[in-house]
Amino acid sequence: MYNTYVVTNEDTLDSIANKFGITKEIIEQFNGYNLELVPGLKLIIPIINSDYFNYYVIKQGDTLYKIANQYKLNPSLLAQLNGLNESDYIYPNQVLLVPKAGSILYFTTIGDTLNGVAKGLNVDVMDLIEENKNVYLQPEQLIVYKHK
Repeated sequence: MYNTYVVTNEDTLDSIANKFGITKEIIEQFNGYNLELVPGLKLIIPIINSDYFNYYVIKQGDTLYKIANQYKLNPSLLAQLNGLNESDYIYPNQVLLVPKAGSILYFTTIGDTLNGVAKGLNVDVMDLIEENKNVYLQPEQLIVYKHK
């Protein structure tokens, strides 16, 4: 769920973030801090569908467990969604994705089938396909669904 963006002469972190509807902190989180934007540099830009996710800016004293509890999530799922391990440190001003209320997330595993995933999520296969542009069923692909 990522795009690649090639930096141009006119680009700033803010202008790139605005193009994709994300924050510059998210660009830095995926590409490193103190980026030197030079023409031709390829950046990883996460595809974030605002129908399913909100941003959460970590505050002093936050932990993955505390944030997960606040959003009624499994800490493992929150960590996996953000490319973290449960034991990783998180830092103030770091940005996390958190699912919006009503969003169902599933990371695929080896052997998953589309019918099996749909049945496990208690949704119609066609609805699942409609909400996910590309379903490859490769391990750790994020599948999303929002109850209507």
